[in-house]
Amino acid sequence: MQRPRDSIDLNGKLLIAMPSMGDVRFEQSVIFICSHSDKGAMGLIVNKPAEELKFRDLLQQLEVEAPPSARSIRIHVGGPVEFGRGFVLHSSDYGESDNTLQVDDRFAMTATLDILEDIAMGDGPDQALLAMGYAGWGPGQLEDEIARHGWLIGDATQGLVFGHNDDRKWQGALKLMGIDPLHLSAEGGRA
Repeated sequence: MQRPRDSIDLNGKLLIAMPSMGDVRFEQSVIFICSHSDKGAMGLIVNKPAEELKFRDLLQQLEVEAPPSARSIRIHVGGPVEFGRGFVLHSSDYGESDNTLQVDDRFAMTATLDILEDIAMGDGPDQALLAMGYAGWGPGQLEDEIARHGWLIGDATQGLVFGHNDDRKWQGALKLMGIDPLHLSAEGGRA
């Protein structure tokens, strides 16, 4: 059964994978939801670093000029859709009006080359992470996964989203909700 759109608004929220997720691509994932509407949802995994990718190498590949002292940001696996495309999730202090999706008053997302150039030159946002690919859901699909106990919904904080301790973000997101990860069950139920 599909929930009505007005019953849930996930823009700017975190999805925290439950142990019962069943999809290894999302095991212990924390996903920041950039866009959610009756047409579907789009989010970026914020706790799965792409260890093999380096920002400086990416800039060279894209032929972006960067000084030797260029600022660097970490690169993450944003999701299984369009892995060759980059999305920068960042603090809202940076914005190119037509090219930036303002998620809320704290977070924004930009998917153009301009932001990578600005970051390299030190003119970008205060906080940012680059995600290769994204997680996407069709109409009603994410709501169905939530109803089947695949995801918990939590509030996003900049400290958690942009923090450097990726291997602790899943536990950290649960703790922000007052949940001890050791008490989670792979079996869903109703009270």
